[in-house]
Amino acid sequence: MTELRWNPTIREWVSTASHRQGRPQMPEDWCPFCPGSGRVPDHYDVYIYPNDFPAFTIPPPPPAIQGDYFYKVRPSRGKCDVVLYSSDHRTSLPQLPVDHLVKLVRLWRSRFLELKAMPGIRYVLVFENKGAVIGVTMPHPHGQIYSFPFIPPRLEKELSAARAHQRRHGRCLYCDILKKERRDGRRIIAENDAFTAFIPFYARWPFEVHIFSRRHLGTLEAFRPSEERALAEILKWVTLKYDNLYHMSFPYMMVSHQAPTRGEFPYFHFHIEFYPPHRSRKKLKYVAGVESGAGTFLNDSLAEEKAKELRAISPLRREDVAKHD
Repeated sequence: MTELRWNPTIREWVSTASHRQGRPQMPEDWCPFCPGSGRVPDHYDVYIYPNDFPAFTIPPPPPAIQGDYFYKVRPSRGKCDVVLYSSDHRTSLPQLPVDHLVKLVRLWRSRFLELKAMPGIRYVLVFENKGAVIGVTMPHPHGQIYSFPFIPPRLEKELSAARAHQRRHGRCLYCDILKKERRDGRRIIAENDAFTAFIPFYARWPFEVHIFSRRHLGTLEAFRPSEERALAEILKWVTLKYDNLYHMSFPYMMVSHQAPTRGEFPYFHFHIEFYPPHRSRKKLKYVAGVESGAGTFLNDSLAEEKAKELRAISPLRREDVAKHD
């Protein structure tokens, strides 16, 4: 059963999906994403796998309860895809070659175009949850793509802020942030011709990294082939820095922020945000009472100090570092 229920106290939709209780939890003796399972091709590089426990479906089932003018209920129309990064069960995004990651970026883009064309889809979210501490239920390297019948609240706030900045200053908010970060330089982590990665001045997580496109573009649809490769390259750099920071497979949430699929949003700017829970090798940043109840994050670190730590870390695999020595 899936449906959308309206929360009138903060004016946002909540997805109710009771069947997701049946999801497997980190199985050790089988994997539906591995070749030979009968669920995926025997050979693949990257692959779109329909989520077995989707929060959104097309066509959506009828809601379980009748709504009214106050407690609104809507069908949960949309799609939930699993994006398999590799047929290798034991690899991860930073361990994959750049050429392989280019295939992943192109898969994101092609799937975005397919979902954008579907009636009723207003937002496409590409994301990855990595690591058991994040709550990942399947260990095979993968991300996900959710397509929503509404614009998610975090993105609504970003769109509103970007629109207000454009009206007041005649410029893109994100272009101004990028310009200021590059001019300051203290929080820059990595950069190539098409993307800049940095810990933002306003970071909520100790090692939160944002990747901004250098060119003003709104969605994956606008990517040039050179930008697909550049994004693959900088994703590998950032995630390898994470892994090399504490010599561990570094957990994180990675979320793409792009313009909605319907309407005109020339003031919005494509970017990717990473939220890693570790504040040190053995300590986690928890989203607790103040963050969850009040919506105000407490960051017990300085962005400049954490950026300095991360900037000093090599974006090479340990075996590649040995080759260079």
